[in-house]
Formats: sequence, structure tokens, C-alpha cells
Amino acid sequence: MPGQPVLFVGHGTPMNAIDDNRWSRGFRALGRSLAKPRAVLAISAHWYLPASAVTAQEHPKTIHDFGGFPEPLYEVQYPAPGDPALAADVVALSQGQVLATRDWGLDHGTWSVLRHLFPDADVPVVQLSMDTRLTMREHVELGARMMPLRERGVLIVASGNLVHNLAHAFRAWRAGDRATPDWAIAFDADVAQALERGDRDFLENALDSETGRDAHPTPEHYLPLMYAIGAGGGDAVAFPIDGFDMASLSMRCVRFG
Repeated sequence: MPGQPVLFVGHGTPMNAIDDNRWSRGFRALGRSLAKPRAVLAISAHWYLPASAVTAQEHPKTIHDFGGFPEPLYEVQYPAPGDPALAADVVALSQGQVLATRDWGLDHGTWSVLRHLFPDADVPVVQLSMDTRLTMREHVELGARMMPLRERGVLIVASGNLVHNLAHAFRAWRAGDRATPDWAIAFDADVAQALERGDRDFLENALDSETGRDAHPTPEHYLPLMYAIGAGGGDAVAFPIDGFDMASLSMRCVRFG
């Protein structure tokens, strides 16, 4: 089994799970570029709580953690198997920081992307939570502990958005404004350039800048990138997808290795 890359995927609106658009087509093309992994370790912006936990059930449920969308989106199921043995590996690599749980499943940050990457749902998936109590550096360090999984055939997929100011995105969408604001362009570009030069100090402190505060009123869609940076281990990066949806949602994807 070849060593696997690490992905950070800008997932955007849940509708990307069922729409045929630039982003869903990009996810499918990304999936075709990958060697099929033994399993997936997913880190989603939508499992953010004061605990570090990993799903350990054999059959994780598909969680529809959103409201106000068309009925066909709620009918989507992503019946990928779980992998309790992989969950145990995650616990062991975390040195006991992560606890196994059966109280979650696969939320839309995970399945809305994976149903395009692996449409047959035949790759086992476990999902790792993000602990609200950790510092940026600690999120990176926990991601780095997962690095050995890559050589065991595990694809690490972190799912968020490099720019995620949802209030602005909804205002712009309702007003018919498709112009991406300067602060969103600047933050997306600054993060991309920092990734290319491996500037971890900038990346860990980016939300403290003026553009960072505009780009992320709350941090949960940025934090998955910290896990990808840690697990990426300094590998060269590429950007298989970039651009903005709903004016200010950065859809940039990052591939490490």
C-alpha cells in the first residue's frame, strides 16, 4: 500500500454534495487522482466540542447537521463502513489524548466531500473531533501524531474552508452580489503563500490578523487545516481546486505530498 497524501478540502455549502457544479466536479477529479486508500481519517469543521474523540463504530451513521435545505439533501446516505481498529490506532498515536466514541458519525463536512472522492462508499472512514480547548499549536501537534497512518494506507482528509464568513456569504448571495471582497482574497492568498513556503508560525497565528478576523469570525472552518499541516509533515503542497463560492467562501483545496 503506497504512502498516502494529506488533503485539506474546502467543502462549502452542503448542496455541493448533490449539485453538479464546479466544486463537485473538482472533488470527483481529485478523487480520481488518488491511489485508493485502505481507509480515511476525516477531520471536519462540524465536529467541534470540548473533547478529542474518534468514531469507533463499525457502521457510522450519516448525520444531516444543517437546516433549511431541499429534501433530496436529507435523503443522502453515505454508508461507508467504520474501522474500529483504525480508531484504536488513532487513540494509541494520540498517547491517550483522543478517546473512542460511538456517539457521533459522519457529518456533512465529511460525507459531502467523500461521496465525490469515493462514490461507492467502499473505503472505511473514521472521524476525529476538534477540541475547543486546544491551542493552534496543539491542533497541529495532534495532526502530526497521525502522520504514521499515511504509510499504513490511510488518507487523511481535513474539511473546512480557508475563508468562512457565513454572515457575509449569505448577505452577498441574497443581494445577488458575486464580487469577492478584498479581505477574502487577501487572506486566501496569504495562507496559500504561507503554505507554499512552510511558514507554520504565520499559519498558526493567521486568525489574529485583521483579514483573519474578517475571514473567520469563528475558527472551526480554519482549524482542520492545522491537522492537515501537522500530518503533512512539511511535504510540498499543491492546490487542486481554488476559487470562491457565494462571494466569500474560499473553496481552495490543499494537497500535501
